[in-house]
Amino acid sequence: MTRMALSAQGTASPETVWQRYADVDQWASWSPQIKAVHSAGRRLSPGLSGTVESVAGIRAAFVVEAVDHDRRTWTWLVRLGRIQIRLHHEVRPKGRGSATSLTMRGPRPVLLAYAPLARLALHRLVQP
Repeated sequence: MTRMALSAQGTASPETVWQRYADVDQWASWSPQIKAVHSAGRRLSPGLSGTVESVAGIRAAFVVEAVDHDRRTWTWLVRLGRIQIRLHHEVRPKGRGSATSLTMRGPRPVLLAYAPLARLALHRLVQP
């Protein structure tokens, strides 16, 4: 397993960025690789599970493992067949805006392939 960390900062407030994470219906608005999220719940909470559908039509199963609304952190496990990636997200104040970070653990080739999309999503996430 490989660990990779990414980050971005922008002028959106930490509250705005956190709400974009907390409402799964908003994920596709800032994450260009996501077409839709299929889950019973619509708010980020431990145990929330479902599938994330990519713009290419690929569906990956997920389960949210931990959420701390006060610290604005959350962790989820995403599976596509036998491939698993654990992603840990954080949002914090940065100057007049916010910063977000993503730490991913998974197979190195998968992380290297996913990193450009993740970087783009993080940069879009922190914009107003």
